[in-house]
Amino acid sequence: MAASALVWLRRDLRSNDHAALYQALLRFERVYCVFVFDTDILDALPSRCDRRVEFIHASVLALHEDLRQLAARSGAPGGGVIVRHGPALECIVQLARSLGVQEVLANRDYEPQAIERDRRVAEALRASGIAFSDYKDQVLLDRSEVLTQQGQPYSVFTPYKRAWLQKLDAFQLKPYPVERHARHLAAPAAGERLPQLSELGFSTTNLGALSLPTGARGAEQLLQDFLPRMAAYKEARDYPGRKGVSYLSAHLRFGTVSVRQLAALAAAQAALGCEGAQTWLSELAWRDFYFMILWHHPHVVTHAFRPEYDRVLWDDAPELWQAWCEARTGYPLVDAAMRQLHQTGYMHNRLRMVVASFLTKDLGIDWRRGERHFADHLNDYDLAANNGGWQWAASTGCDAQPWFRIFNPVTQSQKFDPGGRFIRRYVPELARVPDTHVHFPAAMKPLELQACGLRLGQDYPLPVVDHASARERTLKRFQFLRDNGSAAP
Repeated sequence: MAASALVWLRRDLRSNDHAALYQALLRFERVYCVFVFDTDILDALPSRCDRRVEFIHASVLALHEDLRQLAARSGAPGGGVIVRHGPALECIVQLARSLGVQEVLANRDYEPQAIERDRRVAEALRASGIAFSDYKDQVLLDRSEVLTQQGQPYSVFTPYKRAWLQKLDAFQLKPYPVERHARHLAAPAAGERLPQLSELGFSTTNLGALSLPTGARGAEQLLQDFLPRMAAYKEARDYPGRKGVSYLSAHLRFGTVSVRQLAALAAAQAALGCEGAQTWLSELAWRDFYFMILWHHPHVVTHAFRPEYDRVLWDDAPELWQAWCEARTGYPLVDAAMRQLHQTGYMHNRLRMVVASFLTKDLGIDWRRGERHFADHLNDYDLAANNGGWQWAASTGCDAQPWFRIFNPVTQSQKFDPGGRFIRRYVPELARVPDTHVHFPAAMKPLELQACGLRLGQDYPLPVVDHASARERTLKRFQFLRDNGSAAP
């Protein structure tokens, strides 16, 4: 057994079922763990008050204690997390050298910038005689594990899912038995300490007031709350005013829960005919699908998956853009969704589709601007899924919503928030508007407005666009591109 190794923690902030940690403990006598608050990432954030940074910080603190307890149970004095703050390349290489490790192990990332970062880190480590290895952990099946019969990556989800399910066997869902080898966990050097959030240059947010517990224990709490509701997931997941989803997306994003654990639970229930579990498992398949698309087609970060749609001429409409960002479009479901995002860092998945469709097809604004706005605000922001979702809504992506199918924000509201419960929570100025009009107050007559004390244009904005007219303009935009092979008018 080799002397020592360093596990570089990134999107895997847990001590159980952890691929890189297991491999290190299996092969090395002493295993150190490090998390880097990477200034190359943090310095690019638009605010020093970021819920995600606070979530990560709290989860790292929890993981530090979990590793200490894990080591103690195995009779070892080690365990814990070494924390660094600075550029990841410099921090990892310097720490690996100072510890004298033979190898740095990490779980694989699929984003182009992360792939390039890891390439540079591996190159610098090799120059010092230190190996670098990475492992599949944040997805179930990655890169080229699911290909067509012609050996090509899928671009349509349904056949991908069929092939994905066929490959998703007991081996793929088997957890890594970390605890079995925990005696090899090494303690951080004397004098190592975990920094406060303020020492990283960030302030606390309203995270503590939200229903988003942090760390692996927080993930387990949410999972246990969801399991009795899983059977109803297929139907309940579309209603933002109901407690229908798992709320585990941020935990999946930062790896405070194992995707193998979730998939194994879903697969077991799906095998018994539970439709809710089958649907939830499909959502995990979508997640793998978008990671696969990003890995094979990194151009999607800045360009349409389908190159012909890069020729769409989107509108430069600063006033409409501001109205969308500031939740004053005059369409209550859209505005409620945007307020939920800004107030909590979360947006229900059905609403992500609605507001994305509204931005691109009602307002005619480039999907990339909306994608970036979500990236700045979502607690669970993940490049692969966020990009995939936005390109789906804009009809520029793989297996996307057809360009001629356009969400009506009013009928979506009537169908999925029929009593206006969600709308009234985030748009309280509509509290007295009756159910029949809460989805579109602009249709109310003067006496009806007077009866509920609502002044359109003052208490709540008038619609910034007419949906029917905007729909026709979008149809012409895409039809022109289809007919002429160039930018739409």
